[in-house]
Amino acid sequence: MTIKIIINGTEKDISISEGELLLEVLRRKGYKGVKKGCLSGECGACTVLLDGRPVNSCLVLAADVNGRQITTIEGLGTPEKPHMLQRIFVQAGAVQCGYCTPGMILSTKALLDKNPKPSESQIKKALDGNFCRCTGYVKIIDAVKTASRKLKKKR
Repeated sequence: MTIKIIINGTEKDISISEGELLLEVLRRKGYKGVKKGCLSGECGACTVLLDGRPVNSCLVLAADVNGRQITTIEGLGTPEKPHMLQRIFVQAGAVQCGYCTPGMILSTKALLDKNPKPSESQIKKALDGNFCRCTGYVKIIDAVKTASRKLKKKR
């Protein structure tokens, strides 16, 4: 079966197997920022944006994203020109080992796109599905707050 999806702004025709997960397809196509974690939707390491909303790609059948838009961490910025959120997470020391970072940043992007001035409780709720095993989330929440303030100044 072939599906047509837009990944990071580029339309692609991709052959998939019956029952193949979006996570598997994205990693097979070279999107290594989509991490393989628990495979049960609990850790958030595989988070991508599906039509702008964060989803666990380990729970989504690839066939179900036909005609839709996917954003991975690779679609936000490059090592040479990182996205504002990527820079802020690094500057805040909110990256630790980095395994959860792509999902955290994508969940943050979705939150700030919808609500550029979230409260701390709204930040915690938005990041609830993303586990970080390295830290107590303080620096991650600080990074989101910093990004929110920078967005506020831009407007």
